[in-house]
Amino acid sequence: MNAAAVTFTGVTKAYGTVKAVDGLSLELHPGETVALLGPNGAGKSTTLDLLLGLRPADSGDVRVFGTSPREAIVRGRVGAMLQSGGLMDEVTVAELVQLACSLHPRPYPVREVLSRAGVTQIADRKVNKLSGGQEQRVRFALATAGDSDLIVLDEPTTGMDVSARQAFWATMREQADRGRTVLFATHYLEEADAIADRVLVLHRGRLLADGTAAEIKAKAGARKVSFDLDAVDPDALAGLPHLTGITVSGSTVRIQSTDADATVHALYGLGLYPRNLEVAGLGLEQAFVAITEAEEARTR
Repeated sequence: MNAAAVTFTGVTKAYGTVKAVDGLSLELHPGETVALLGPNGAGKSTTLDLLLGLRPADSGDVRVFGTSPREAIVRGRVGAMLQSGGLMDEVTVAELVQLACSLHPRPYPVREVLSRAGVTQIADRKVNKLSGGQEQRVRFALATAGDSDLIVLDEPTTGMDVSARQAFWATMREQADRGRTVLFATHYLEEADAIADRVLVLHRGRLLADGTAAEIKAKAGARKVSFDLDAVDPDALAGLPHLTGITVSGSTVRIQSTDADATVHALYGLGLYPRNLEVAGLGLEQAFVAITEAEEARTR
């Protein structure tokens, strides 16, 4: 295994009585594409701020390629695309990208940066005349203005249309294939499912789950069962074993079960004959909800 790109060791950050990050320990390695998930208030943004040296940790240690975040950034090893902070007004896209390239220790040619970010056609447009999606692409250009080893992205595709999102992630895959580490926080769980090698789930500043998307789904410990019935008796269905959730829409029943085989067996035991029976694993979004809700219930 290559040396860690990022290491958090027992990191804590509090705002008053609220612990935004609570004893967080993790490692990211070169070439990984990692999704950072969590409900609002989970500590995602604070974690990224600590990683980028924008905030100091109250305790614990953050290392980026074995050095402090500030030193790694000064060396040009980190590129970042954040939601916070505005772009300079009254300059063109090309001028802003030119500035970013001139400040990077290992810059790429400006034309290459503009092309990779898909902003060549708006290079002469003033930054304050851009749409939300165009602003996001300019932020991406700034994050990739030089040959950085770690790229940190906070909600990177917000405001982008479908084609722009697809092009963006194709570029990110190329970056990871070149050995760069890509860490992104997102609310688009389908992106995490499709793009990430590894998924981190934060909850109240703690690392709740860490694994591939498939492992996170398995950790939820439930499967989906759907079927149609000619006559639905919700009370009878609610008595089925191992249920964690049930919804009824007309003649269609959708349930979640921690033991789908036993649930289906009991369903037939009621004398019911379901049509169009399907059993499948949870999607990442459903698994995410199940894991975080279970943790909320445990800590109440």
